[in-house]
Order: sequence, then structure tokens, then C-alpha cells
Amino acid sequence: MAVQYARIIIDISHEKVDRTFDYRIPQWLEEQITVGMQVTIPFGKGNSQRKGYVVGISDYADYDPDRIKEISGIVEDSITAESLLIQLAWWLKERYGSTMNQALKTVLPVKQKVERKEKRVLKCILSDEELDLAIAEASRKSYSARVRLLKAFKENRLIPYEVAMGQMNLSAASIKPVIAKGMAILEAEEIYRNPIEETGIRTERVKLNQEQNEIVEAFAEEYQKGIRGTYLIHGITGSGKTEVYMELIADVLKEDKQVIVLIPEIALTYQTVMRFYGRFGGRVSIINSRLSAGERYDQFERARNGDVDIMIGPRSALFTPFSRLGLILIDEEHEGAYKSEGVPRYHARDVAVKRASMQNASVVLGSATPSLEAYTKAIRGEYKLFHLTERAKKDSSLARVQVVDLREELKAGNKSIFSRTLQEMIHDRLEKKEQIMMFINRRGYSNFISCRSCGEAVKCPHCDVSLTLHNNRRLVCHYCGHNIPLPELCPSCGSPYIAGFGVGTQKIEQMVGKMFPEARTLRMDLDTTSKKGGHEKILSAFSEGEADILIGTQMIVKGHDFPNVTLVGVLAADLSLNTPDYRSAERTFQLLTQAAGRAGRDQRKGDVIIQTYNPEHYSITTAANQDYETFYNQEMAYRRLMQYPPSSVLFTVQFSSAREQAVITAADAVAEAVKTVTERQNIQTIGPVEASVYKINDIYRKILYLKHENYDILIRIREQMDAFAENNPELFRHVLIQYDFS
Repeated sequence: MAVQYARIIIDISHEKVDRTFDYRIPQWLEEQITVGMQVTIPFGKGNSQRKGYVVGISDYADYDPDRIKEISGIVEDSITAESLLIQLAWWLKERYGSTMNQALKTVLPVKQKVERKEKRVLKCILSDEELDLAIAEASRKSYSARVRLLKAFKENRLIPYEVAMGQMNLSAASIKPVIAKGMAILEAEEIYRNPIEETGIRTERVKLNQEQNEIVEAFAEEYQKGIRGTYLIHGITGSGKTEVYMELIADVLKEDKQVIVLIPEIALTYQTVMRFYGRFGGRVSIINSRLSAGERYDQFERARNGDVDIMIGPRSALFTPFSRLGLILIDEEHEGAYKSEGVPRYHARDVAVKRASMQNASVVLGSATPSLEAYTKAIRGEYKLFHLTERAKKDSSLARVQVVDLREELKAGNKSIFSRTLQEMIHDRLEKKEQIMMFINRRGYSNFISCRSCGEAVKCPHCDVSLTLHNNRRLVCHYCGHNIPLPELCPSCGSPYIAGFGVGTQKIEQMVGKMFPEARTLRMDLDTTSKKGGHEKILSAFSEGEADILIGTQMIVKGHDFPNVTLVGVLAADLSLNTPDYRSAERTFQLLTQAAGRAGRDQRKGDVIIQTYNPEHYSITTAANQDYETFYNQEMAYRRLMQYPPSSVLFTVQFSSAREQAVITAADAVAEAVKTVTERQNIQTIGPVEASVYKINDIYRKILYLKHENYDILIRIREQMDAFAENNPELFRHVLIQYDFS
């Protein structure tokens, strides 16, 4: 039998995951050792016994086999949160095609060492008599600082170190001899930063309606029986999905289990978090990209130590080190943010189902506009499907939706971005002191700058995209960050006739100011929310009535609940529809449905105006009618015809290099290497073709697409590509290959 070797991390410190050591697996342990297991090993010159985690198993070693030591044994009861996450990393590596290091850095949440925050306390260990003698001696020697400290101990035997250094005006030099002479000790207690401020506000439990109750009871019944399933809640906007989530969480917490709640980063607002915190108090913590490294470190330490039971956050919260995980809940599961853009390119929905199966947990997905992938699995019976068809508030109903044809507006002589209907309704709402939201799927001042003489757009020199004009009169590349001042003359022909085309949030804000000067406006996009707390500040101001109109990009239509909003204007419904992506119709439907759901969430009826140049498109007509079923059927017919997911699996192979010829040669070589297999397996192949943006930041990119119904067959193709690249190192010396499965 061939000798097997284990790659082991000695220290699980997350900044050291690249540093592994090879150990030989003894024959008597070969059938027991698995990835993620904790083992004991001889380490260093003295062969002292240390614990380590197995992160890989191989038939070969990277070092001289004669010098490799042997694993001593398996640590009993070694299934920890870390070991489970390492097993999950191995699965990510195998499924999505990454290195184990890349997978480990994904699942081990804290990627850098952070200085721990400690609360230090000076504790007097002298008796009353000894303390009096010490004060007398210090006074005799004129140690005034020491006298102040010792006398303070008469009042309180415990003095915070910060108080001693601050209010008592002591120095480290004056405190040190008190500790050295055994008069006091310095105790340190690690403090974990909490990003949620305690408000003392508690959320009252809401009485659920019949539909909500049926979901909660069905889930609880199966959970009590030990059934751990995956559930999809398809609920219209305002149907009270969050209230259902909280009841499900409460049921799971009763079983002494822990819960992960995933929310898209864009919707992870103070308003949302406080609903959970008001119900469950200090058992809740959050993770998001705006926390400092220290705050993130602390939240995962609190989870590891069992100090919290509920972690709320975006995609990365999926890897919270909970050892008693009982439920993973994914709100707005259709959101594109749940798909990783880095390697490994996983989808949080699929990884959640895998992690839940490893820890005997359930998964609940929720959305008003479910992804086609999730809904298809629900129809097939892989997920259990629930529906919420009514709004939770009795007096609340879906908004009236009107679709305005912008072509007719132009014919009527209206060149404004606001249709006549929208203008009338804005005036009406301003008079009634009701609020308005205006949504455009774009940021920036205007889309691009173009020359009216030669027709050339001003482009980024490093990327194949136009530069975007911002309000500070600078042109910015939204891919690489390159920016230049707005030129006076066309860079191509020298003409002075250059101008902006398209409309962004900043320009809309200016237009609103001119047309409705009495209106108070707020703008919410990536530019206005770039600073920490930016989202909360704007949303809080709008919620408290400090503005009449909120103008924004996608982030304003994600799950927010503003009772006084009775009008939503979708200014350019076609922008997302005309992107070069097979999901463009699905994303348009989702955005419009979510936007329409922001209006009329209280007793007053709401109105939605959708402005478009394509009023007949099925994604727009079905969104206007809030008709998911019709949209799903039409879109799936298109997907089946074109062999797009979820009817088939789309395997995308991206080749990138700073050398254009190198990327062309490598992509063609890989396509040729797998041609025989793809033809034999009837795999549809497209390319290699140039990426939609061929050059970004001076890096050229080619794409090879493969489509097939069988995921496993495509994984074998990926393994063949890996082997080809490994056997032809010269060909790939300057080329990076990345894989993506959809």
C-alpha cells in the first residue's frame, strides 16, 4: 500500500495558513485520518508533542520522505468549529477549483493579526494593616505619586489602570514599583468590541397572520422530529418575512443551537439589525465590511467562545465559527452579492446547504423575487416551498404601478428625465407632506463624456471602458480607479465640443432641485455612503422626515421600510435590461419588483411609476403586475432554449495576463486540449472569446464557456484543465486561470 502524507497547520492563526508541514500517516491511522481532523505530532528538534489540523492528504510529499516525521495520534473529541470549517474549505477547493490556501483564507474569517483590546485593573493585595504601613513609608520617602495610589486603595481595592493613569495623574514608572514590591497586581481581562450599541429598546413580539403561522409551525414540527431541510419562503414585498425569520430563530435557540443570518451588505442597515437586536438582545452580533479589523476579530472570537448565538452579516458571516449551528437563514437570497467575486467563486446559497449538512442544521431562504436556481430546486422538491401572498399589515396593500413609455414622452415634446405623470405625482406628494423615492440603477454625475465632433468617448487608458464624470469635474474609471480632470478639448481630435451623456444620481439631484425647489433631497449611492456610518446617517435622516425625496441606486430599494413613502419613481428601467448578461431580464424584474415594494407600506395607498423605452418587455410587464410565476415561466423557456442556468450548468474559464499574446495562446491551447472530451460528452463550448471588458488595469482577459446538464462532468473537465496547465508550465508562466460555475 502506498504511503500517504498529511499536510498540517501547526498554528491555526489565520495569517499563517500558508505555512503547512508534511507528516507521514502511519498505516494504523490511514483509514481514520480525514481533512479537518485535529492530530498530535512531534514538532521541532525536541519532538515536543503539538496539536495541528490536517488540511490536505496526498500520495506524495514536498520534502525528502526519509526526513518526514510520523503523526503520533488523533486528538479525542477533536471536532471543533475550526475542524468543520477546514473540511468545508476542502469541499470548496474540490467543487470550485481553487488551491487549499485560497479556500482556507476564505473560511477562516480573520485574515490578519489584530491587537487585542484589554481592560486592565490594579488590585491591591495588602491587608489593611500592611497598607497603612506602606502609606507611612511612602510618605516618609516623599513618594507622592505612590502615596496617592495607596491611599486610593483604601477607598477601593480595585482601580482601573486607565483611571490611575488619567484621573489620578500617575505614570507607568510610579505604578511599576508598587507591583514589583508585591503591594498590588495588574490583572488583564480581554474586552471584545461590540459594534451594536445597547439601546435598551426591546421589540415586542408581533402576532403572526395565518400564512406566517403555518410556516413557523411546519418548520418547528420538522425540526422537533430531527428533520433538517432546506426551505424557500416566497413572500411578496411587505409580507412579513422578517417576523417569520425571528420566530424560526427563537425555536432554534430553544434547542441550544446557534444561528447565522445572511443579509446582503447593501441591506445590512441599522434599521434591520436593530429589529433582531430588539428581539434577542446581546445574543446578537454583526459582521460587515465597515467594521474595523479589530471589531471583526472580536465578533468571531465572541462566536467561537459561545458569547453570542446569532451572527448577522453578508456572505462572509457564513463562516462564523459556531460549533452548535442549528440554522442558516439567507434573506433576499436572489441577490448577486451572495456570489463571491474572488477565488474560490462560490455561491453562499450552495455553501450554506453544504455547511448545514455537515452540522445537522436547517437552511431557510427568503425572497420576494427568488432566484431561478432556488425556485427551480423548490419546484423539483429539493427545497420545501412556502408562500406569503398577503402583506403583513392589514391596512397595507401592494402599490398601483404605471408603466410610462419614454418614447411617447419625447414625441409629446417632454425632454426631461421626469415623465409628465411622475412630475404631477411628485407635486401632489410634496403638497401632502408624503415622501418620495427615486431609483436609478447607476451612480456618478453622467454616464460618459463624448466628443460631438469625432464621436469618441473619453476612455480609461488601462481598461476598455468609458470614464464617468463626477460632480468634482473629474473623470473616474469605476474598474481600476484611474481619474483625470475633465478635459477642455477632446483627447482624440482636439475639438472643444465634448459633453456628458446619460444621467447619474448627482445629476438627478440637481434636476430635482431646479424643478422642485421646495423639496428637501437626500442622495444615497456609493459616493455618499463611502464613509463608516454613511448608510445609517442617510436612512435615519429620511426615516425621521428630514427629507422629502430620497434619490439613489440599488441600495435604496433593498428591504427598507418607510411608512411615509407613497411614491416610487423608477427613472430608467432599461439600464439593467441592456447589460451583456444572460441574467439581465431576471435582475431587471427583481429590481423593479423590489423598488415597487417600497411604496405604500402603511395605510396610505402607494404609487409606482416605471419609466422605460421597452414597456412591452416581459420583465417589465410582469414586475408591474408583481407576477413572479409568469415571469419565471417565460424566463425559464428562454434559459432552456439557450442552455443557460438553471437548465444547464455554465462553466466559465477565465484566462488573464498582462501579455496579450500569452493569454491568447494559453486559452486556445486549453480549448484544444479538452476538445475531444467536450465533443464526446456533447458539451456545448463557446470561445475562447474576449471578456466583455477585454482589458482591465492593463490585464487582458479571455473567456472559455462550457455548458452541460451534469455538474460532475464539468468538474472532471476542470481537473483535466488543471492537469494540462501543470504539465505545460512554460505556456502558463505569465497566465492566470480562474474557474467559475453558475
